[in-house]
Amino acid sequence: MGGPALFGVRHLSPAAAFHLRRALDQAQPALVLVEGPSDLNDQMQWLCHPETRFPAAILAYTQTPPVRTLLYPLAVYSPEVQAILWAHEHGVPCRFMDLPSSVFLALSPEEDPSAPGGDDGPQDGAERTTESVYRRLETLTGEDHDTFWERRFEQLEGDYASAANTFGRELRAASLDSPRHQAETLVREAYMKRVIAQAISSGVPAERIFCVCGAFHVAGLEENAPMTDEEAAALPRADAAATLMPYSYYRLSSRSGYGAGNKAPAYFELLWEALHGGGPGETPYLYLTRLAAAHRKAGNLTSSAEVIEAARLAQTLAALRGSRYPTLRDLRDASVSTMGHGAFSELALAAADTEIGKTIGFLPEGVSRTSVQEDFYRQLKALRLEKFRAAELQRLDLDLREKLNVKSQLAALADLRRSFFLHRLRVLNIHFASLLPSRQEGANWGEYWDLRWTPEVEIEIVESALLGDTIEGAAAYALKERAEESTSIAQAAAIFEDAFLCGMPAAAQHALAVLQGLSVDAAALADVAETAHRLSYVVRFGDLRRFDAAPVEPLIRQLYLRACLTLADACICDVKAAPAVTLAMDRLNTLQLNHTFLEGDRWLSLLAELSDRDDLNTRCSGFAMAILLERGEVDEELLAREVARRLSPGVPAELGAGWFEGLAGKNRYALIARLSLWRHLDGYLSGLDEAAFRRALVFLRRAFADFSPKEKNDIAENLGEIWGVNPQQAAESLMTDLTAGEQELLSGLDEFDFDNI
Repeated sequence: MGGPALFGVRHLSPAAAFHLRRALDQAQPALVLVEGPSDLNDQMQWLCHPETRFPAAILAYTQTPPVRTLLYPLAVYSPEVQAILWAHEHGVPCRFMDLPSSVFLALSPEEDPSAPGGDDGPQDGAERTTESVYRRLETLTGEDHDTFWERRFEQLEGDYASAANTFGRELRAASLDSPRHQAETLVREAYMKRVIAQAISSGVPAERIFCVCGAFHVAGLEENAPMTDEEAAALPRADAAATLMPYSYYRLSSRSGYGAGNKAPAYFELLWEALHGGGPGETPYLYLTRLAAAHRKAGNLTSSAEVIEAARLAQTLAALRGSRYPTLRDLRDASVSTMGHGAFSELALAAADTEIGKTIGFLPEGVSRTSVQEDFYRQLKALRLEKFRAAELQRLDLDLREKLNVKSQLAALADLRRSFFLHRLRVLNIHFASLLPSRQEGANWGEYWDLRWTPEVEIEIVESALLGDTIEGAAAYALKERAEESTSIAQAAAIFEDAFLCGMPAAAQHALAVLQGLSVDAAALADVAETAHRLSYVVRFGDLRRFDAAPVEPLIRQLYLRACLTLADACICDVKAAPAVTLAMDRLNTLQLNHTFLEGDRWLSLLAELSDRDDLNTRCSGFAMAILLERGEVDEELLAREVARRLSPGVPAELGAGWFEGLAGKNRYALIARLSLWRHLDGYLSGLDEAAFRRALVFLRRAFADFSPKEKNDIAENLGEIWGVNPQQAAESLMTDLTAGEQELLSGLDEFDFDNI
């Protein structure tokens, strides 16, 4: 006779889970209570479902913004999971007994003491209280805490419950904590004691209640009084909901930043397997054989003799360090010495695979999910993207053109539908897929993505539930919010383009209306050019994405005309602003080339004016000449005359070199082929005094910084021919990076007044 059985455990401890099941077999309780949020009992049925594969996590979240979440990750060797499974297998009622998740979520993130299931020690939620004790233990033993725990507890073959409870009691006595956190711990324990008292009041004999809790809390449950009705009613609560989600071993590991994780979740699964096989002594052989297999799979040679020698060495290290069986540290040291030839780098990939692993959990259909989660998984299946829900990074190449050799319309546009889906996820900041740069020029029917599933993806999906019931609905709301908050035409254009890529014409129409409203206000040339560039993309590839782009053309005309009228004034700028202006010029030139409805004569006349004027930033004038040269509007005579005018001894060094920098911004191969151009440049530089030469050289070296090695070698050949030297000698000044002094000189020219040229 007596009170409830209190079995202290450490989260993610295979030995705790193994000995717990034995204790349950012996006790045959009428009720099992497990430390966990008491409002999440309905999730237990899914943990016991035959199709569920661990790791998994219960996710609790607030239903009003800002969304806050609380995770309870579980592995197959979690003591909590094994207690729940044992109760299910034996038809015994099982419930959670900790504070409800709504209470945990009501606490501010800075003050949340719970992190249920989220600490590095033998109990939940005591990371802050036990950290100093763990550090002292590490100093005394010379080993990290995981190794200390594995040696003393995971390999324990005696009375585990007594040892763990004693450790938790001593840890509690030695821990130092603030009064605030001490009070929070007592509140949790008082609530758990209340649940126990309620079970006893309902008619369950106290001695037939079996409680599974963090070893840190055992003393509190033995000594403290239960929470009263008044105290329970006074607890803060948030409007919260919960779901079950697949998890991964990487996210479970402490390397991902998860405080309650162990360093090697896959290795701890090997411990679990060994306990159900030949005992702790079997673990070294499971680890070393799997490590060798992973090392061989990576293309490395590993002999059986090396594996055998590693097993012997690990056993010797364990004996020297005071344990009967090798720990992960012993196995790692031994394998590095034998299989890695003394270098861990040789075994790094295999070790990560064997110790952390790539395991991702799986949940059956019908598991409680938000509507957005249901829609995500439904579309994943319908679009045949389920195979990409893996921890490994995978490439997906899409061809957005309609397939003519298939029967159904859905199949004909399958890749386009996948593109819409992935872009909607991108808009919602759900990081399941990352869009890669296009590998095409002059076309855009190919789209390239990297896909990888992580538990964070599931959390991001849940958080988007506040925006809508489906992925499309949530994306539409997100785009609408962004459009209403936009303050510039460039922002509105980016939203319009996103709506276009998402295949959402209604959202695109709303963004276009916002854009038209903003376009009546003054805007910088860079914003006008970027906006026109985005709209041009929609017009050119609208048919490919089944989008009517006709309403966009009048706005492109309007923006094009505005840019032509303001470009000359924008070219009166300093050195810092010139790159943005030349980028805008390049985009406007591409815009006019792509659309015949834009006046070409107006653009060419404007470029001719800019290239001829002396009161503009010379880099802008040089870039205007480069565009005209590329479009075949400049003959050899005009180019020679302009080069002679711009690169003459009377022109300040920074102005002449700046003009050449602009000229070299386009059509480089045509420039390289003109030997007369390089003779003019050589003559110009030769006529400068030393100070002017140094200033000009800085600009020229910056101009050549973006040239490819082949282009620089071609220029060096020209200069070598002019100078009569080896091209390699001529290339030295082109290949080296700008020095700190040269960079400082450039920055000092930012305030140059081009109005006074």
